[in-house]
Amino acid sequence: MQVIWGEDLQQKAIDQWTREIPVVASRGKIVDLNGVVLADNDDTYTVFVRKSAIKDMKNLARDLADCLQIEYENVYSRLTKTISSEITIKKQVEKEKISKLLQLNLNGVYYSRDNSRVYPYNDFLTSVLGFTSTDGKGQSGLELYYDKYLSGIDGQILYETDIVGVEINNGKASYIPATDGLNLKLTIDYNLQQLCETAMEEAMEIHKAKSAQIVVLDPNTGAVRALCCKPSYNLNEVPRNDLDALNTLSRNGIVCDIYEPGSTFKILTSAANIEEYLNGNSNAFSIDHVYNSSRFRYIDGQKVKCWSDHKNGKHFGLTLQGGLNNSCNPIFVDIAMSLGKETMYKYIDLFGYGSVTGIDFNGEAQGMILPVSAVQNVDLARIAFGQTIAVTGLQLAAATCSAINGGNYYVPYLVSEIYDNNGIVAEKIQPQLKHKVISEKASSILNQMLEKVVSEGSGKHAYIEGYSVAGKTGTAQKYQNGVIASGKYVSSFIGYFPSTDPKYLALVIIDEPIGEYYGSTVAAPYARQVFEGIINITGMKPVC
Repeated sequence: MQVIWGEDLQQKAIDQWTREIPVVASRGKIVDLNGVVLADNDDTYTVFVRKSAIKDMKNLARDLADCLQIEYENVYSRLTKTISSEITIKKQVEKEKISKLLQLNLNGVYYSRDNSRVYPYNDFLTSVLGFTSTDGKGQSGLELYYDKYLSGIDGQILYETDIVGVEINNGKASYIPATDGLNLKLTIDYNLQQLCETAMEEAMEIHKAKSAQIVVLDPNTGAVRALCCKPSYNLNEVPRNDLDALNTLSRNGIVCDIYEPGSTFKILTSAANIEEYLNGNSNAFSIDHVYNSSRFRYIDGQKVKCWSDHKNGKHFGLTLQGGLNNSCNPIFVDIAMSLGKETMYKYIDLFGYGSVTGIDFNGEAQGMILPVSAVQNVDLARIAFGQTIAVTGLQLAAATCSAINGGNYYVPYLVSEIYDNNGIVAEKIQPQLKHKVISEKASSILNQMLEKVVSEGSGKHAYIEGYSVAGKTGTAQKYQNGVIASGKYVSSFIGYFPSTDPKYLALVIIDEPIGEYYGSTVAAPYARQVFEGIINITGMKPVC
């Protein structure tokens, strides 16, 4: 028995001789790239009672109810009807209430620190940070994705007791310390995030929109500098009693939801044509090619039309630059039909559509793309200007970054460092270059064109004198039950600056604005508002 069962029997004996009080590990903090604390802990406590050490249940129940401000009947019922020898009376009790209990010196009452998660800025970065359960475990967002690092390892205090669980006077106590969780440093910039929060709140209010979202990336690394989805909620007041509302408001639409991108997708079609032309593909059009000015294209007997009626003369004699400036659908239909579906799908794949970006976040959608084998000519024609294809906002932002940064596709990421309370870095996350999408020359040509879209074309509401802002507007109709939903649109704008050396790229998506719905007038102004804020914060000098 001693040789074969000795170790097991010894563990059982120790369990009989002792009682444990948990020592909860402090959850790791979450800070922005400059150290601003975005998720922290507040010292709170859990109150336990050991029934075997209690002589007067009624008086104890009354004292606990008074100090903890809870119902006497509930406390007394738990003390008398619960079978367990150790009962948890209440969790997350404030320090002031614990001080009152300590003054009473109640036998059989014990305390352990359990911590409460607090978010200093309330309704801020809600869909990115996520929230924890009442037990301190990550439930959504980064709190969930990095839970194994943030959680730490709990310790315990062991007290010697007699056979019925009564603590022995002068008995020895053993302390096993907790190992606190690791901290996260984000790529998010608090000041830039604040700009985005304000802008999206204004967009919701002014346009009475269903939702307003923005993501800002560093085009040269993939680092996410800001990400905001409205509506949202106060992270310190999680609506746990309304699961439908909680799930809806917690959802990170930029990462997890898909939509038809509309004309913002024309950046890919343009990039594909430019790259193929530079590579000598005879099916690609030259930069100066003048396209047919007809409003319609007939593909396999079906009419594909431009959003404009072409009566204002702006769509006559257009090159690719003019097509981008005026967002003329037929020009991009011509490009896609000439390049063919195999070539177009090559670039769709290179730019990351149809697959997740790989961001460090749960629930990322991969988009919705027809298999190349199933694509009909009319499908390809519509894909060229952002219909018959569904993407996530993050996919679009990451793809556009690669198109304008010299052709390098970087994996987006939210966390840059994982470190302990002594400042020792456990892991440093570096930018991850995935592959090359287009050449530097093609990227440079595309940059010049997209800058003119803002200075001369549909993106003029994002123009900032001296800072060479570039970008593309998008307006997409929404569908319900397979048919166009009347009066429902997704308005968007994707822009960046300076175009000569991009530092910041922003995608703004306004879902179902009331009244005005064009991306040029609904979404572009908020990108400009954020860009102007960045210029003021950073002191960036004009570049032209």
